[in-house]
Amino acid sequence: MCQPFKLPDFDDVLAAEARVAGVVRETPVLTHPALDAAAGAEVLVKAECLQVTGSFKIRGAMNRLAQIPESGRKAGVVAFSSGNHAQGVARAARLLGMPALIVMPSDAPQVKVDGVLADGGEVHFYDRNSESREAISAELAADRGAIVVPSYDDPDIIAGQGTLGLAFARQVAAMGKPLDYLVCCTGGGGLITGVALAFEQLSSKTEIWAAEPEGHDDWRRSLAAGEIIENAPGTRSICDAILTPKPGNLTFPLGKRLLAGALTVSDADVRGAMRQAFRHLKIVAEPGGAAALAGVLKGVPAAWRGGRVGVVVTGGNVDAAQFAEVLSTDG
Repeated sequence: MCQPFKLPDFDDVLAAEARVAGVVRETPVLTHPALDAAAGAEVLVKAECLQVTGSFKIRGAMNRLAQIPESGRKAGVVAFSSGNHAQGVARAARLLGMPALIVMPSDAPQVKVDGVLADGGEVHFYDRNSESREAISAELAADRGAIVVPSYDDPDIIAGQGTLGLAFARQVAAMGKPLDYLVCCTGGGGLITGVALAFEQLSSKTEIWAAEPEGHDDWRRSLAAGEIIENAPGTRSICDAILTPKPGNLTFPLGKRLLAGALTVSDADVRGAMRQAFRHLKIVAEPGGAAALAGVLKGVPAAWRGGRVGVVVTGGNVDAAQFAEVLSTDG
């Protein structure tokens, strides 16, 4: 019988930090008065869109792959992702000298596909509406004798993503501005639960909130119900990076304990946040990566007003044509 995974803890996040050192960079925390005015609170933005590979995903990928023994690296890894995890795994695999095959939806942004190929990864496309990426990945891995690297529901992935939380908590503490609230976009939940593990120890009074697209708010509904609730099949949003079916079997127990709730955002909100991030912070945010900023710029809940709100902009891998279209419109 297979033994269940042990949920990661703060010590796992600290151990991950040592493994990813020298690979990930410390991304800045940015502020602007215009964002504060729009939100009704002091906003501190962790610009993880400036991370290696353009998103936070290198953190979890490097932590997971670095623990594969030399004897198991020849056959490589298989991962499934709409793009950012794909790029993180491809980069980590290249650095560690192992092959990587990525199962990506056929509608994945070309910039993310190109990123995988540039790091020597192979790509296998699938139809996200009619095929199971998990089943495809398992079959391909079995054929190759490779190791499947999940995008979020894995203790080493969660711990690796949690290194962002260590960095963010330390940075705002050094600024003399510990956070009252932290908002992070949420798909499967690997990042937000890892970050929450870090903040639980380093900034325990900070409330951690998810941000999700309208109609794809599985975390909001699951947290309210106290059990995992799936999104309706075929639900779409501009936020391709965070369109997972439901919270993970590992991430949800952590989120149930550590998260305060979830905000929802429309595609129009997200486009507005992308424009604001570019205009005021001079950063490129992809749609999913801008979801948390969108949730805050709508205007924070009344209880948050005048407080200090941290926001993670998680990625900047957006196709140039889409980004140009967003910047050129007001809706």
